[in-house]
Amino acid sequence: MDKTALKHKIQTLEGLTNEEKSALLELLNKEKKYGLVWENKPEDVEERLRDHLPMLEEVKSRAILSDSPDAPNHILIEGDNLEALTALSYTHEGKIDVIYIDPPYNTGNKDFIYNDSFVDSEDGYRHSKWLSFMNKRLRIAKRLLSDKGVIFISIDDNEQAQLKLLCDTTFGQDKFVATIPWRKRTAKSDVPHYLSQDYEWVICYANNLYFAGIKKETRKYFETPDFPNRPWRIHDMSTQRTAEERPNSNFSIINPKNGDEYKVNPMAVWRITKDGFPQYIRDNRIVFPGDYDFLKISRPVLRYWKEDDEKKDGSRFGYTTVSSYINEEVGMTQDGTKDITNIFGKKAFGFPKPLSLIHFLLKISNPHENHLSILDFFAGSGTTLHATMQLNSEDGGHRQCILVTNNENNICEEVTYERNKRVINGYTTPKGEQVEGLKNNSLRYYKTELLPREKSPRNMRALMSSATELLCIKEDLYEESRRFGRYRTNPKTIRYFEKGDKRMLIIFCEELADQIAEEIKTLDFGGQRLKIYIFSPDRYAFDDNFYEVQDKVQLVALPAAIYDAYRRVLPKRIDKPLLEVEAGETPTLPEATQQSIDFNFE
Repeated sequence: MDKTALKHKIQTLEGLTNEEKSALLELLNKEKKYGLVWENKPEDVEERLRDHLPMLEEVKSRAILSDSPDAPNHILIEGDNLEALTALSYTHEGKIDVIYIDPPYNTGNKDFIYNDSFVDSEDGYRHSKWLSFMNKRLRIAKRLLSDKGVIFISIDDNEQAQLKLLCDTTFGQDKFVATIPWRKRTAKSDVPHYLSQDYEWVICYANNLYFAGIKKETRKYFETPDFPNRPWRIHDMSTQRTAEERPNSNFSIINPKNGDEYKVNPMAVWRITKDGFPQYIRDNRIVFPGDYDFLKISRPVLRYWKEDDEKKDGSRFGYTTVSSYINEEVGMTQDGTKDITNIFGKKAFGFPKPLSLIHFLLKISNPHENHLSILDFFAGSGTTLHATMQLNSEDGGHRQCILVTNNENNICEEVTYERNKRVINGYTTPKGEQVEGLKNNSLRYYKTELLPREKSPRNMRALMSSATELLCIKEDLYEESRRFGRYRTNPKTIRYFEKGDKRMLIIFCEELADQIAEEIKTLDFGGQRLKIYIFSPDRYAFDDNFYEVQDKVQLVALPAAIYDAYRRVLPKRIDKPLLEVEAGETPTLPEATQQSIDFNFE
């Protein structure tokens, strides 16, 4: 019986409640004929998120702000990455272009912590715990990727096979790009079986993306070396196909200008067919020997114009294909250690990825653009942000990077933050060399905090009050004004942010909607819309109040928009029933509930 027929039978079964039928159908939908199966292990942070919503609170004392008005705003989030990813699901869904992560490898040697305990090699659920851990985070990561987004995941042999299958399920097999080998060290002698595994892997998946090397110089690409200043290039007429393979291309070419004959090589016939040859002549696509004195050729060649190549290759035009082989210019683990030592004067972090590796991965992805959003939610020592800023300094780009890491052993404060603080401000190496700071960058520091998830009026107000940091990150707008028109701003009523032609108004007190709308009538936004986030107990964004200025504003009701985004990624709440009734028993109320509705009768 196929799955469709079985579903129909379940739906028509008698003696089952609708809830029981739904449960059976859900189990049927989860059944896999092929794929990765593991024992799901509950995670403490996931259980916290059943009753709480993660928000972000800025630590303003750690902000590093550039004097340059065009400096990209980078973000460092201290906290559990599942909580941080949930918050980013509201601010950055579909906006991240490149994700790089270096998760715990689950070696069994105290590199992976699950529910505050190390997972050792003797743990019978070692792989299930790791897969449960990664699955939750990768599913949110998928939602964050843009339609041209790419994710790189570093891994070694302990979980490489499982991770590949997990990513096939999460991102789709059709999104798989490559498993890229990276040499982490030179061969060691003290290894099992006398075979040194000197490589790790970078697994890559992408949405509608191609990878390319460095862009060729236009002149060299369009023109042949012996024919300068011409907007075309030439190509050999021969193929690698035999006359038997391509009989339609097995013919002699006759130059219509002088009757010269050029016989075909039966082991490498022409690129064009006999039937197509006349059209090529009419289009002036064939160049014969003698057509140009300075073009030294003995056989006909094909002429290609810029437009031909652009039509053939689309947005790839002018770029070389990049190999999955990472050349020796990309360093090993020892080079990552050297990067850290140069900055801190000591080995402040174990086994860091080298700056050159992340730099390479960022450079080959989305090569046409340098205004990318980059995310690393296993930030470690912060190499990804360092590489982002370094690449920006080289090509004048405006890439923005988000780092997420916990603060175990003070890593976020003392390593991740401190490293990039020194990179921005400049530092001195142990050899006394001065390294100039990458000052055209701003870095903002946030911590995750939890608010009650239940939608009570009080909780909704608290969520709205805490939403400002999220909104600033979402709009990439941090410059706050003390006035909006004639009104003075106040954290309890309205807050206003403005930079260039970007404007954002947050209205905490919805009773002010009419007054604000009247004020907007008097203001000129230069043709740009004012983004207004307004508190609403439901989804109504007070469109009627702003009807007369609707062409000037874009309204969003909060906290409904946040609830909607979070609902798509948060674990389901476990609702506790008010009544717990056993068959044949009198209904009773739980103690807490009984106290809250304790009626007094005369």
